[in-house]
Amino acid sequence: MNDPFRRRGRQGPVLSPDEGRRQGRAVRAAQALGDVEAVRAFLNTPHETLGGRPLDLAVASDAGLAAVEAAIAEASAGQPIARAPAAQESKR
Repeated sequence: MNDPFRRRGRQGPVLSPDEGRRQGRAVRAAQALGDVEAVRAFLNTPHETLGGRPLDLAVASDAGLAAVEAAIAEASAGQPIARAPAAQESKR
């Protein structure tokens, strides 16, 4: 019997439980920045001060997650977050 809700072949990497936990915390923290587009833009745009894309950094380690959460706290307090130069942003 076919199960229409079963995933057929995974697309992309599967996160470990720790990576999934960190990803969830980063997304929930970023929701303080506003609407869905603001959250997406922050998490997926490389940031100079963080040294990479916030979502990748948060998923990679607890230290990366802490740095991303600190940047989100600064941004939600009204302090601008330094973004990567335009040349690097276009390479995504």
